[in-house]
Amino acid sequence: MTIRDSRFSLWRMAVASFAALLLGACAVNNYPPAPSKVNQEAYHYKVGAGDTLNINVWRNPDLSMSIQVRPDGKISTPLAPDVQAAGQTPGEIAKEIEARLSKYVRDPVVSVVVTGFHGPYNQQIRIVGQAVRPTAIPYRENMTLLDVMIAAGGLTEFADGNAAILERHGKTYSIKLGDLLKRGQMSANVPVEPGDVIIIPQSMF
Repeated sequence: MTIRDSRFSLWRMAVASFAALLLGACAVNNYPPAPSKVNQEAYHYKVGAGDTLNINVWRNPDLSMSIQVRPDGKISTPLAPDVQAAGQTPGEIAKEIEARLSKYVRDPVVSVVVTGFHGPYNQQIRIVGQAVRPTAIPYRENMTLLDVMIAAGGLTEFADGNAAILERHGKTYSIKLGDLLKRGQMSANVPVEPGDVIIIPQSMF
């Protein structure tokens, strides 16, 4: 064996050892359980890039339309170009369009309804690791861990669901996905918040 081969073998062993340690650390965590209650302040959905909006201008069908929010977070409607939509509520968007249209239409009345949801990136729930479909999904009011995992297709056969963790506002919590999904223990079905990240490790066995 050459020196180069020897170094490569040692490097592979080091990487494998580090991976094993990482998996072991994930498999047994001592983080506090995720809170069973979250902030109950009134939630108002904020539009994100990729959302589809149905814009209706009362008595002006030529100004009404269905439109998708552009990647830059803006929409352009007749007589109201480049309206900032991402990060705004539907009501705020409607008021901005009304203000733009008031230069051309007398007393415009605008309604905005979200018909296709993505939401702002910083409010999406992200599921990574051993989920059937690791993904990011838009937050919905009163969403729970069960709702999120249904959207992600559940756990893979290699997942250690009870070693999963939830990252929220710089804090780490333990969540029991195995108890919830495999044993039906609804006490493990805790609420989620906008921006939560769920990390599901692989089982050691």
